[in-house]
Amino acid sequence: MSVHHLSADAGRREIRDELLADLEGVTASIVEAVTAEIPAYTVLAPAQLEEVGAIAAWGTARVLDAWVEGTSLDEADLQRFRGIGAARALDGRPLPVVLRAYRVAGSSVTDLVAARALDRLSVADALALARLWMASIDALSEALYAGHAAATVRISDDRELALGDLLADLVAGRHATRSAIADRSRQLGVRLPEHPLVLVATGGSLAEAGEAAWASCLAQACTTQPSSAPAPPSGLGRLTRVQDGLGLAVLPQVPRAALAAALRSRGWSAVALGGHGIDDLPRAFRLAEHALTHAPARAFEARDLLDDADAAALALASGHRDADATRLHRLVLGPLGRHPVLLHSLDVYLATGSASDAATLAGCHPQTMRQRLRRIGELSGRDPRRGWDRFVLELARLSQRD
Repeated sequence: MSVHHLSADAGRREIRDELLADLEGVTASIVEAVTAEIPAYTVLAPAQLEEVGAIAAWGTARVLDAWVEGTSLDEADLQRFRGIGAARALDGRPLPVVLRAYRVAGSSVTDLVAARALDRLSVADALALARLWMASIDALSEALYAGHAAATVRISDDRELALGDLLADLVAGRHATRSAIADRSRQLGVRLPEHPLVLVATGGSLAEAGEAAWASCLAQACTTQPSSAPAPPSGLGRLTRVQDGLGLAVLPQVPRAALAAALRSRGWSAVALGGHGIDDLPRAFRLAEHALTHAPARAFEARDLLDDADAAALALASGHRDADATRLHRLVLGPLGRHPVLLHSLDVYLATGSASDAATLAGCHPQTMRQRLRRIGELSGRDPRRGWDRFVLELARLSQRD
């Protein structure tokens, strides 16, 4: 094993320069270590992981520079860490998880230095790097905590704004984990439904009406319950926001008739999707917004609110990134799976467009065919005699054929 006879400063500088020359590889190693050690980081979106990498690259370069120069993190560095702490408060990543990530990153860099340059490190160099990392972790922890706490205070001071921000983050998928969402919701005093109703609405006056009118409309729908309907679990909250001219909402399951009536009274059209978990909200909102912007006027002639099947059909027809033929088939034709006679009757009706002609092909009386069509409508929620419902039924039928 050869030993370079360099001064302490020159030796540290040589090692620092080698690591910075491969900063992309060093950063990748740090991010890999963090995601391997901390489960919350394995579910981050690509953009969030890219941000983690950028912070890791910057932090590594700063600490290595300080090691070479015999200094420590300065006020500008700490101010940046305060900003990072505030950002983590706003995106719901718990502070203990963030602090642990920095500790893992510090250990990773120390290990990299040892692996690449152990034969060139004096005991003094190694101790200096270890002491610097410990001091840096202490300083950045305080800065992260200060930024996180300040942002938390701002959230508490303007709860309505903070709730709207929470919805915007859920729509964009900016949360790290389900537990992070739960922590932030608890902090804001709201309990989200396990499987909420996702709502996206549009209308000429919606943007002008603003946040208060949108929230009021949904409050009216949520409090309008038929006498026979079971009361929703107490404490379930709703999140509302007007964004880019669209009304967005996450609601507990409410009667669609009440929701449709509240929206119709204001001249607003909407897509309401159910059955999506909290983790699936970004996809649900993408599907709902796509359906709302691509549905023809005739789609709303059959129903006041477009639903999951409408959204799935429009996604499949347009080649949307979230299109799912299996899901469309299940949503529309799942209830007909045990009724092969009805499926055959649907096929011949779709082929002919006439109950009489379909009856001839099926070898039954026209009245029998009409009864089967009504039964298809009852089971699927789609009336084959309506233009839009027929389109959805046919697309669902075709989507599962070779």
